[in-house]
Amino acid sequence: MVFFHNINPVIVQLGPVEIRWYGLMYVFAFLFALWYVKKASKEGKIKLDDEQIDNFFVWLTVALIVGARLFAVVFWDFSYYAQHPLEIFAFWKGGLSFHGGLVGVIVAAFLLCRKHNISFLHLADIFIVPLALGQAFGRIGNFINGELYGIPTLLPWGVNFFNEVDAVGNFVFRHPSQLYEVLYDVAIFIFLWLLKDKKLKNGFLFATFLLLYAVFRTLTEFIRVPEGMIGPLTISQAFNIPMFVAGLWLLLRRK
Repeated sequence: MVFFHNINPVIVQLGPVEIRWYGLMYVFAFLFALWYVKKASKEGKIKLDDEQIDNFFVWLTVALIVGARLFAVVFWDFSYYAQHPLEIFAFWKGGLSFHGGLVGVIVAAFLLCRKHNISFLHLADIFIVPLALGQAFGRIGNFINGELYGIPTLLPWGVNFFNEVDAVGNFVFRHPSQLYEVLYDVAIFIFLWLLKDKKLKNGFLFATFLLLYAVFRTLTEFIRVPEGMIGPLTISQAFNIPMFVAGLWLLLRRK
């Protein structure tokens, strides 16, 4: 059974102001992460009070958006944004790089941990669990936007995005690669959730996420329309290499 995608990415428009499903997905992710970290604080897993957690989230959210947008602009579609510079700031329309967001969050979290004398790896283990699910919310937003889809397929769950047709007028059905990513993001989240209360060394959960995400994302890239190439690899596959190496190195040190 195939699916024709004609979902309106805008929930409501009030004059020039748009409320989009994509942005709402990140609101859900933010609220879940905030709830999760405050719950961990009440359970004594992290020595931060509610006010400090709120401040952390402000800085980490800013770092995530800046890093994600910067990577998307520089590595994925620089020529477009060079011609439309004001569109750089319209991040609510889509165009956020996971790898850039991760780098931004890591840098900001490292600096905040130094300031508050907190173990970075311990904090990373706390935050990485809701981040995994938050990534799933983001991919749902990508699917609603009709972006980051896969290559053409004849599989029964193929999706036609916005009435796309080929040269002879036949409908083109594509892999819903965004939903594949939702599935493995949820699977990673469940795996981390099951491990979170076990007695593990600091950094174990963070390293596990880096490894699993790098592997799954690399495999998914083979059936996703590439947005850019670095030699034989897509840009994301190239970024996944240092991500995998960092996760493996950290995991071996933790073990």
